[in-house]
Amino acid sequence: YGSGGVDVVMSVDQIAKEAASISASAPKTGELEKLASDNTYLSINNLRAGYGKMEILHDFNLRIAQGQSLCLIGPNGAGKSTLMNLLFGLYRPDAGRILLDGAETSFTGPGDAMAAGIGMVHQHFMLVPVFSVAENVVLGNEPTTSIGSLDLDVAREKVREISARFGFDIDPDAIIEDLPVGIQQRVEIVKALARDAKILILDEPTAVLTPQETDELMGIMRQLAAEGTSIVFITHKLREVKAVADVVTVIRGGKVIDSVPPETPIGELASLMVGREVDLTVDKKAPKTGDVVLKFTDVVVVDDRQQRVIDGVTLDVRAGEVLCVAGVEGNGQTALAETLLGLRAVTSGKIELAGKDITDDRVKEVLASGVGYVPEDRKKDGLVADFTIQENFMLDGSFGPPWAKGLSIDFATREERSDELIEQFDIRTPGAHTLVKKLSGGNQQKVVVARELSRELKLFIAAQPTRGVDVGSIEFIHERIIQTRDAGIPVVIISTELDEVFSLADRIAVMYRGKIVGIVPPTTSRENIGQMMAGILPEGVAA
Repeated sequence: YGSGGVDVVMSVDQIAKEAASISASAPKTGELEKLASDNTYLSINNLRAGYGKMEILHDFNLRIAQGQSLCLIGPNGAGKSTLMNLLFGLYRPDAGRILLDGAETSFTGPGDAMAAGIGMVHQHFMLVPVFSVAENVVLGNEPTTSIGSLDLDVAREKVREISARFGFDIDPDAIIEDLPVGIQQRVEIVKALARDAKILILDEPTAVLTPQETDELMGIMRQLAAEGTSIVFITHKLREVKAVADVVTVIRGGKVIDSVPPETPIGELASLMVGREVDLTVDKKAPKTGDVVLKFTDVVVVDDRQQRVIDGVTLDVRAGEVLCVAGVEGNGQTALAETLLGLRAVTSGKIELAGKDITDDRVKEVLASGVGYVPEDRKKDGLVADFTIQENFMLDGSFGPPWAKGLSIDFATREERSDELIEQFDIRTPGAHTLVKKLSGGNQQKVVVARELSRELKLFIAAQPTRGVDVGSIEFIHERIIQTRDAGIPVVIISTELDEVFSLADRIAVMYRGKIVGIVPPTTSRENIGQMMAGILPEGVAA
């Protein structure tokens, strides 16, 4: 090498001695820094991070190679999302080092991370609903014309180029709020790739996707990895791990527990995640059904555009059974739940609960009738993020026992009852006064489920009850659903997860374009259910 114009020649022995000297004097941060020999692109060394006195990541170490698909799994609250937010510049670590392509780096915000080649697709999409696809893709990095105005033609061409490369078929001028969820996620991926992302982080990317959209996303991830993009994939769905991962890293308690190949049996992965044996099958006896409690009779509901979102639905649900409503998302399942709850007006038809006509009841009246409801979007419809766990437990019930005496809150009972629910539903939190927004997604879901199941119920309805929840919490929530059914309370589950549908259902109602295609037993094959989800009634299946 040259030094100040003077050529310096060293023998191999001298190089070895110099290297040994440097190595001896350097801080010992572990073999993760040996980047050149193992193609490591991103190296995380002894990272520490937390909130106040609560430490989330403890001396965290991880390596990601170029073109590698690394799947991160672990229980809710393990630190997965915190780690991803650190990598994307949303948080800053308290200690430790991040090396990118061998160089130590730090980010003051997402702009720095994106400029360094890190892209992130969040579980809850970061898109402006009223903007077009092209406008969202270049937001924050807008191309301009010679006179300084926004050059949307460049943005459109970028969208078309990436869409053609991956077969996305996205219209650059489409408005985000008019697009299906699966297409919105593709826009998020295009947004990251438009900035030449070398590492793409996907946080629970299939939580809002149908099975078909999930399969398409898996193909896209494999293609990206084959072209040299490193993929970091956070999920709780262990079947997806096997479909796309090169290596599976298990996080628990803020540390890496193990890294295993994707061929590892699902049961073993589940045990590594939660630190104990997990039963992935739902243990339930044959239902002991009673009288009809919920009855829909030829119900029609139209949206703001006068389109039928529920088109002549007739069904009943009996005491002591679980009816699962299956279908590709957007075919009326959500509208069905919202109509039952009083959030949508019934155009025609009749809804009865325990023999009482509730067709025109308001939400407050429906809830007072004994309906427990877990919405599909817990952050938007199920919780108040800036309220404490205690205050969220009180929602819908703060004017009566056990939360109030007369016109005043019963603070002593609230403390006691909240602690009981936190223990009963295994909510991982420092205490009942913790703000809900500081909990992991799975623990937020447990707060909603605990609130709804702690009331006296005539009917329990849950939309996507385990969305974004780890396998240990899924096992727990499924057990509580079956306990509710065995207590004689009818249960309606709306889920796009066929594994969940088959595990919980005593009967399966399949919806397509606002209609019930058929109501079938859980012994019906996946192939037949799949055909029904496409609006086709297979031969031999009763309507």
